[in-house]
Amino acid sequence: MNKEVEKVWEKCLTIIKDNLLHEQLFKTWFLPIKALSLENNVLTLQVPTHFFCEYLEEHYLDLLIKTLRRVIGQNACLQYTILVDTSIKDNPISTVLPSTSGKLTKNNKPVHAPFPIPTHSNEGYQNPFTIPGIQKITIPSNLNENYSFENFVEGDCNRLLRSAGYAIAKKPGLTSFNPLFIYSAVGLGKTHLANAIGLETKKNFPNSTVLYISAEQFMQQFIESVNNQDVNQFLLFYQMVDVLIIDDIQFFIGKKGTEDIFFNIFNSLHNKRKQIIVTSDRSPADLNLTDRVVSRLKWGLSDELKIPDVATRIAIIKQKIRQDGISMPEDVIEYLAYHINTNLRDLSGALISLIAQSSLNHKDITLALARQIIDSIVKNVRQEVTIDYIQKTVCDYFHVDVNKISTASRKSEIVRVRHISMYLASKFTKHSLATIGAKCGNRDHSSVIHACKQVNNLASIDRKYKMCLEDIEKELSKL
Repeated sequence: MNKEVEKVWEKCLTIIKDNLLHEQLFKTWFLPIKALSLENNVLTLQVPTHFFCEYLEEHYLDLLIKTLRRVIGQNACLQYTILVDTSIKDNPISTVLPSTSGKLTKNNKPVHAPFPIPTHSNEGYQNPFTIPGIQKITIPSNLNENYSFENFVEGDCNRLLRSAGYAIAKKPGLTSFNPLFIYSAVGLGKTHLANAIGLETKKNFPNSTVLYISAEQFMQQFIESVNNQDVNQFLLFYQMVDVLIIDDIQFFIGKKGTEDIFFNIFNSLHNKRKQIIVTSDRSPADLNLTDRVVSRLKWGLSDELKIPDVATRIAIIKQKIRQDGISMPEDVIEYLAYHINTNLRDLSGALISLIAQSSLNHKDITLALARQIIDSIVKNVRQEVTIDYIQKTVCDYFHVDVNKISTASRKSEIVRVRHISMYLASKFTKHSLATIGAKCGNRDHSSVIHACKQVNNLASIDRKYKMCLEDIEKELSKL
């Protein structure tokens, strides 16, 4: 750097430093810059990476323009030299990019880069920092082919997120669901849904770069890049992604360096209208991450995958056994669905155990075998009796279709099972009366109070009715 350029850039740095709120910003974004030349009012600055260049243009362009015009003159222009190979000590290879504030006045030299920089595929968007003539490299997606939408059973517990996922796969980065934040307890399908979106996107856009990675893998990659003094290449790699899926982001908690690099990658991808999908075991508001990261995770759609209801669990079991070509009696399917109500992993594990025992011991899959195999599992996984299970037990006892409870029917046998279900739900569960009423045909809490009074009154005057009630309570107490 000759003396003239050095003096010009020192004057610029003095003005820039005086105009920044924090000295740390100056140290981070301006001290690493080197001024290489000043010809025909065009100042050439050397910056470490494409990301660095983009960040300057996005956040400090106005400040740079005003400063250059003040120091050099109104006709001042700016261009960047970006190092892409520093392994050659004497003449490091670089590429020249114009600033959006001015045009190049010099001819570009041939471009050489260890990591090809991809063009953006979305219509109507032109990345000003794309280097022409460089081919896009192929990045393995890490997606699990078994976790497709075809294998993802839709229900009330996941309908919104599944629909949003389909919309994203048709227009990645161009919907209002960016980022998509999926959260739930363990074993409810977060990873499956995230993979399904990625697979569907690859099906619709074969040339797109989709990357699924766990938060732990992301952290390990970042740590290795720091140890190898290769953080810039780490940033360049993630800036090539069209759809980034990060699983279990709660593992970023307490990892300040990882949070910071993710924040930078998030901004870069989102500004380019690339799609970001994140999963977690808690909502964004409950993530103990920095405010700036949490706020960005709330920009798009955040929703919870809930525990599947009985109907969805039955559909899941039927799909699994259909895929495996296995026949299973309806009563066994219902037994599994009503007893395994914690998460899908427990349900899948119970089903596998039952099928394995049947196959190894050459036994038919019967309700008796299901009870024998599943009871030990149920004791470990079940937390409490559910309203669904109570309704099923009551209806089975009186030989009534469980779906009739939610109807407006006033037939005596329907009213009986409805009232007893409400009474036992208030006794065996911790749910509010309003919740119990809602599960019994959207009735209010006063209907539940009335049902409980009716059951108590009938049990006190009708011996047979009381015995039926006691039989059902014994069945529920076995759980």
